[in-house]
Amino acid sequence: MASKVDYSAVKDLQNYRNIGIIAHVDAGKTTTTERILYYTGRKHQIGEVHDGASEMDFMEQEKERGITIQSAATTCIWSLNDTMYRINIIDTPGHVDFTAEVERSLRVLDGAVVIFDGKMGVEPQSSKVWGQADKYNVPRLCFINKLNLVGGDFEMSLQSIKDELSDHAVAITYPLGREHDLRGYVDLITMKSYEYSDDT
Repeated sequence: MASKVDYSAVKDLQNYRNIGIIAHVDAGKTTTTERILYYTGRKHQIGEVHDGASEMDFMEQEKERGITIQSAATTCIWSLNDTMYRINIIDTPGHVDFTAEVERSLRVLDGAVVIFDGKMGVEPQSSKVWGQADKYNVPRLCFINKLNLVGGDFEMSLQSIKDELSDHAVAITYPLGREHDLRGYVDLITMKSYEYSDDT
């Protein structure tokens, strides 16, 4: 999947974005970051957290415990409408013991992706990092993860976000299928549907 990427091609600082990945522990922050790196051509293969092979969890303790302890930064290139953007990604810890790491990262972010476990909806640390993002006025996009697993429930997760974090939350995509039958999604802005292929 990956090809040689020229990071120096993005020269205009207006095309740089610092994006944080924040969530409750085990919501899938590092796993999602690994997929972003793969699909943007930054990596040749997907590193799995449970194998200790993720790029973002580089400390020995992180590999052993399977959790992020220290924020880690990486970069990738994203092309949109013939414009190249350099996305600096900061993968933050989700465990409550490392909340200060999240706070330090939020100070430099242009935006954040808040990841939610689709089986759980809003969890305690989700609320904590949401409040920290409010403190620094960081714009957020929510990503409901793990919808392909037993118990994954998009409606419940979205409703918990509306009830507990922001009643302004709106869906911009909607899943096609549930749990093991999840096969794609509908983009609610363009009203186009997309089905997953074997490599997604």
